[in-house]
Amino acid sequence: MKVLVTVKRVIDYNVKVRVLADHSDVDLKNVKMAMNPFCEIAVEQAIRLKEAGVASEVIVASVGPSAAQEQLRTALAMGADRAILVETDEKLESLTVAKTLAKICESEQPGLVLMGKQSIDTDNNQTGQMLAALIGAAQGTFISEMRVSAEEVEVTREVDGGLQTLALRLPAVLTADLRLNEPRYAKLPDIMKAKKKPLEIKTPADLGVEVKANTRVLKVVPPAERQAGIKVSSVAELVDKLKNEAKVI
Repeated sequence: MKVLVTVKRVIDYNVKVRVLADHSDVDLKNVKMAMNPFCEIAVEQAIRLKEAGVASEVIVASVGPSAAQEQLRTALAMGADRAILVETDEKLESLTVAKTLAKICESEQPGLVLMGKQSIDTDNNQTGQMLAALIGAAQGTFISEMRVSAEEVEVTREVDGGLQTLALRLPAVLTADLRLNEPRYAKLPDIMKAKKKPLEIKTPADLGVEVKANTRVLKVVPPAERQAGIKVSSVAELVDKLKNEAKVI
C-alpha cells in the first residue's frame, strides 16, 4: 500500500512570533522555520507502517515556497522514499491546498493519506477534511491510535467526551493528534542519503489548480501580555479580591 503524507513549512514552535509594524502579517525575516509538528507525527506514523511491512512506499508532499524543500528533505531523512513539492509563493487557503493535494492523490492513488490535524501557524484544522471530501475518501480526524488491515483502518479519535473508535474503509484520510507517536530524530547518515532521494517539483498550473484567495487578512495583532501577579497577606484578602476585583466568586 502506498502512503501519502503532507508536510507544511511553519515557524519553529520555539520561536517567539513577532508582528510587523503595520500589522499586515507576521514577521518572517530571519526566523527559523521547521516542519509543522503535527505533520512530523504523520511522517513518523507512515514510516512505522513501512517498517511494519504495511506500507510499500511513503511519499511526502508539500504546497508552498521553494524553501519548503528543506522540510521535505527532513522527511526523507526520517525515512520517506520520495517527495513532491507544488511550488508557489502565493498565500494559500485550506481549500486551495486541498484541491492541489487531491490532484496529487489522483495521480499517485495512495491507499492512505496521513496529515497533521492542523498547522501551528493558521490553526485552521480544515485541509484534511476538505481533501477527504474532494477525493471521496473516508476520514478519521484527531487520531491517537491506528491499526491497518487489508481493506480497512481502525482508528481511535480524541473527542470532547473521551475516545471514539472507528473502522474506515480504505482509501482513507487520517489527521494525526499529538499522542499518536513521538517522531524520531534523523541521523546524519540518513540526512546525507536524503539528498539523493527524488524530489519532484511541480506548480499549481501543472496540476490544473488555480491559486485564488477568497479571504484577506485585515489585521494581525500579538496576544495581550499577561499582567504580573500580586501577593496577598491572608486568605480573607484573597477572597475579597476574587469577589470584588476579579468578580469570579
